Amino acid sequence: MNDPLPPVDTTLVVTARTLAADDVVSLTLRRPDGGMFPTWTPGSHIDVLLDGERGDDGDLIRQYSLCGDPAEREAWQIAVLREPQGRGGSAYVHDHLREGATVRVRGPRNNFPLRPAARQLFIAGGVGITPILPMVEAAEVAGADWRLLYGGRTRTSMAFLDRLAPHGDRVLVRPQDEFGLLDLAAHLGVPEEGTLVHACGPEPLLRAVREQCAGWPAGTLGVERFAPIQRAETGPAGAFEVELARSGLTLTVPADRSVLETVEEAGVAVDFSCREGTCGTCETDVLDGRPDHRDSLLTEDERAAGDTMLICVSRSCGPRLVLDL
Repeated sequence: MNDPLPPVDTTLVVTARTLAADDVVSLTLRRPDGGMFPTWTPGSHIDVLLDGERGDDGDLIRQYSLCGDPAEREAWQIAVLREPQGRGGSAYVHDHLREGATVRVRGPRNNFPLRPAARQLFIAGGVGITPILPMVEAAEVAGADWRLLYGGRTRTSMAFLDRLAPHGDRVLVRPQDEFGLLDLAAHLGVPEEGTLVHACGPEPLLRAVREQCAGWPAGTLGVERFAPIQRAETGPAGAFEVELARSGLTLTVPADRSVLETVEEAGVAVDFSCREGTCGTCETDVLDGRPDHRDSLLTEDERAAGDTMLICVSRSCGPRLVLDL
């Protein structure tokens, strides 16, 4: 009998490849042995390890949202936009991952969960539809009152319109060349009790959504980003000590090195992926000290609590941190 669940790091086969929209390729991934995948929930992503594309720096690792049906346990689906100004990940997927190709993946992991609510408002920009698509389908099954505002450059650049079509006027498809910028004020309206907002897309869209939701109750808005927020670094820039409680090591983190790099150099194994503070793979518990959060993932409440940090980008507000490593 096949093992029902793959390991955390496993090799999969591309069994189908289709063009979902202009410059957006959809891939179906299966286990070579035909076995089942772990369960996943809407908003989950996997790490795709693109071997050998970074030479001495190791594998190029990218995160792609699972956009298929969580009930389908024998296949995973991702969709990838070719980004000419990107760092090579999307180009590799488009140019090399044909049917029959193999690819290493890790996960799934969910930093953008669908939170249950009686009323759900979804906003997607471009390929940001990928995590949102399973969310709207889950909201439909749950009987929630939901609406989706979906924008893109042109109609032909917008993926999965065929899957959204059966939902009728619950979905507003608004390509920019036909309608201009998304009318967020009309879609969001005024705050209503029992309403949650989930949004994914490029940073200018997410910034506008945040501004529009500024007067809503705390915790209303959940977002997922493609890239880190550009933050002004206001915290201490110098060196500090980090004690690794489980490893019994005390290390000095120089001003020009991250906690993650320093821990790696000491030979301590840590899971990581993006190195940009967006994916959550390197999130680590803080046992003592106050982190200087520089990530683009944690909520304001999580930052204020200070009991976890993303060690790839965040630093220390004081001379010492104690981490659960």
